[in-house]
Amino acid sequence: MPSRQAGGHRRPLLIDRRVGVMFGLFLLLLVAVVGRAAYLGLFRSASLREAAAEEHISYDPIPALRGTITDRNGVVLAIDESDDDVIADPMLIAKDQSENDGDSPARIAAKLAPLLHLDESGLRTKLSQSSHGYVLLAKNIPHSTGTQIDALDLDGISLTPVENRLYPHDSEAAQVLGWVSANAAGAAGVEEEYDKQLSGSAGEQRTIEAGDGKAVSVQTVKKMKPGESIKLTINSDLQQEVESVLRGVGREYDAKSATAIVMNPRNDQILALGNWPTFNPNKPLTASEYENDSVNKAVGLSYEPGSTFKAITVSGALQDGLVTPNTEINVPSELTYYGKTITDAEPHGDEELSVAGILKVSSNIGADLIGQKLGANRFSNWMHRFGFGAETGVDLPDEQGGIVPKIGTSQWSGLTMANLPFGQGLSVTPMQLITAYSAIANGGILRKPRIVESIGGKTVREPAGKRIISTQVASAVRGMLRGVLSDDGTASGAAIDGYDLAGKTGTANVVVGGKYSQSVYMASFVGMVPASNPKLVVSVVVDDPKGDIYGGSVAAPAFQKIVGWAVPYFGINPCPRPCPASAYEGATPSTP
Repeated sequence: MPSRQAGGHRRPLLIDRRVGVMFGLFLLLLVAVVGRAAYLGLFRSASLREAAAEEHISYDPIPALRGTITDRNGVVLAIDESDDDVIADPMLIAKDQSENDGDSPARIAAKLAPLLHLDESGLRTKLSQSSHGYVLLAKNIPHSTGTQIDALDLDGISLTPVENRLYPHDSEAAQVLGWVSANAAGAAGVEEEYDKQLSGSAGEQRTIEAGDGKAVSVQTVKKMKPGESIKLTINSDLQQEVESVLRGVGREYDAKSATAIVMNPRNDQILALGNWPTFNPNKPLTASEYENDSVNKAVGLSYEPGSTFKAITVSGALQDGLVTPNTEINVPSELTYYGKTITDAEPHGDEELSVAGILKVSSNIGADLIGQKLGANRFSNWMHRFGFGAETGVDLPDEQGGIVPKIGTSQWSGLTMANLPFGQGLSVTPMQLITAYSAIANGGILRKPRIVESIGGKTVREPAGKRIISTQVASAVRGMLRGVLSDDGTASGAAIDGYDLAGKTGTANVVVGGKYSQSVYMASFVGMVPASNPKLVVSVVVDDPKGDIYGGSVAAPAFQKIVGWAVPYFGINPCPRPCPASAYEGATPSTP
């Protein structure tokens, strides 16, 4: 019994001793850590700071190369160019010089000035600002020059790679291409519409630098992904010719602006799209250029189409079986509509005109009488069926949808049908009008126009389109539009000897201050070649020409010049002699 009691008192003593030993060890460790920290802080701080400064790790972005934009034949229209910014660290230059192992500001300036084409004394002053750690010496120097500077191995001088957008042909297709803003985003045109595809994604680079600022390790931690290339449907040669013609007509008539579109009606690809005035996307835009010249008026200009719209009126009446090309209509000298008097451009007495003749001489009264046969509801339906009042869906930004009065609302009045059949009282865009005419040219199929052929090497799928008129009606309208370019048509001066052309002139008053101006007009022409089986459709719109205002004498000659250049270029042969006249001239009038 006594021995058991003695053993029972021995266990707590052992535990207490172990706790004491552990506490003692912990106390010794704590003293050692505190002592080490004190030692490092008091005696080694300077050497540790120096060691920390010996290596510096930085992470820098690798700018993504923006995708190249080319024309349909591979001609480069927009491309990224690698340049460099030259940066100086005057604090480091001063430090190295004080330690007698670096170049002086004077020596560095002497070496850099010839390469940067800068004044040597001014450069020396910048490099001597020893209180600054960052000074930009030059922006966007060619990469080849940057390589020369890098080879000099100058202390305190570094290069920052930058990517700049270059448009090799300056203003060519400027409104189509757009430009890239300071934050590397597409700001207009194709650059904006396809910014996501063109942009790519930036990479990242890790650099380890020694204390002297020299890199000891450079590693790409994230690969840069370049943007996808885009091939346009534009033909650069034709684009240059179109812009040259627009420049000529714009200056000749002191116009506010001029725009033209050339389209292949078989697939609705845009072969050229030009605007005048234009701008150079390689240079920063002025306020005036941004507000006016940079606007792509092919999709952004809303205007009253005037007589070019008569082909739509006639197409609807033919398709509904209300008239034939030979249907003869009594056209009075004037027509009174709800108290408004409608007249034609050329005064005449009462006369009989066929539907083909109404298009040929561009009779407003005749168009209204055809519109009466259609009636408001059917006419409204045909406007929308041809795509007016809605965006075409072309792959360009900032497209306008035009304005078409809505039947059954306050927009539609008794006078509405007095204006619409000959192209007043609504607004369209040049893109809408040429797309509608393309349907007449291709046999009755309305498609979404497009300006991009492929992205990243993959062809953009062609839109299916929808039939809006029969092939027979489309052919009949083309046949009637031949007469516009005949000897006594409104665009006789636009004919090209040996070629089968068809088209329609337009001259419309511009609304100013809520009223139709008697001094500001829109002159236009839309035509096609060859009329029997069109391969090209061309639209020209001239805003506010001075001295002459008519579509037949202002816009039609521009059409003639564009087509005259294009037909041999695209291998479009002349028609067999003699070229067909209007298929309906001299035909016996009839009624449906």
